[in-house]
Amino acid sequence: MPLTPDQQAEVDAQRAQAQPTLRAVSPGMEKHLYTAIPVLDHGFVRVIDYMGDDAAICQAARVSYGKGTKSVQNDEGLIRYLMRHWHSTPFEMCEVKLHVKLPVFVARQWIRHRTANVNEYSARYSILDREFYIPAPEHLAAQSVVNNQGRGAALEGEEAARVLEILKTDANRAYDHYEAMISQDGQLGLARELARMNLPANIYTQWYWKVDLHNLLHFLRLRADAHAQYEIRVYADAICKVVADWVPFAYKAFEDYRMGGATMSATALDCVRRMLKGEDVTQENSGMSKGEWREFIDTLG
Repeated sequence: MPLTPDQQAEVDAQRAQAQPTLRAVSPGMEKHLYTAIPVLDHGFVRVIDYMGDDAAICQAARVSYGKGTKSVQNDEGLIRYLMRHWHSTPFEMCEVKLHVKLPVFVARQWIRHRTANVNEYSARYSILDREFYIPAPEHLAAQSVVNNQGRGAALEGEEAARVLEILKTDANRAYDHYEAMISQDGQLGLARELARMNLPANIYTQWYWKVDLHNLLHFLRLRADAHAQYEIRVYADAICKVVADWVPFAYKAFEDYRMGGATMSATALDCVRRMLKGEDVTQENSGMSKGEWREFIDTLG
């Protein structure tokens, strides 16, 4: 289970402590505060704090024009305009702080998004729990033959069972050795900062991750995409649900213009124009490489 009874009791206690405030609040986000959303077998995402809402985005955008523009354009229309034209700073007025529990190998992917503030659980000072990510059988797949960083067909039967046994056995053996090395009762007593090096990449870590909405949406555009690795995509999917409740106008515009939209090169746009005129456009006369043409056709469906 992602949360122990003690952790759930702590969450319940935090949610019970209502505080009066004069700051702007998002009713949709309030329901998520402190509540852990389970992800994978032992992971979770939970909102610790946030700042701003849809109105904060509009407030920042209108500061250059004066409040009189509000009567001309409603908040949702303005937010869609900002998203459509790739404005960034108004969305930076909103921030969120998340507590995330995730496997180390997922954290190493996640940390590549360097536009956030991160504070991770330290195995130099604390002892890591015996919790490892073990994939469900349906998520065990062979290496893709067309994508060097993707998965192919799912493993089945004895192959899948053998992989699962290897993962479980190796993880538990490594943790047994970790416990033996840091034990003060035995003969070793190795420093925690050294003993941790022997732990596998599927052990769970935790961190606080604070990011503004502009950079969060960039993270979600990449990691909630169907081509992203499953283990990080499920975290992004969970965060998407939170953002949709927090800033519904901004999230809807994000879905339309980023997740559901497409960016075309000048060459690709010219091909679309030629197609609309009835011209037979092929890869050979398109001016695109084979890879570009394949992606172009995929975009057109």
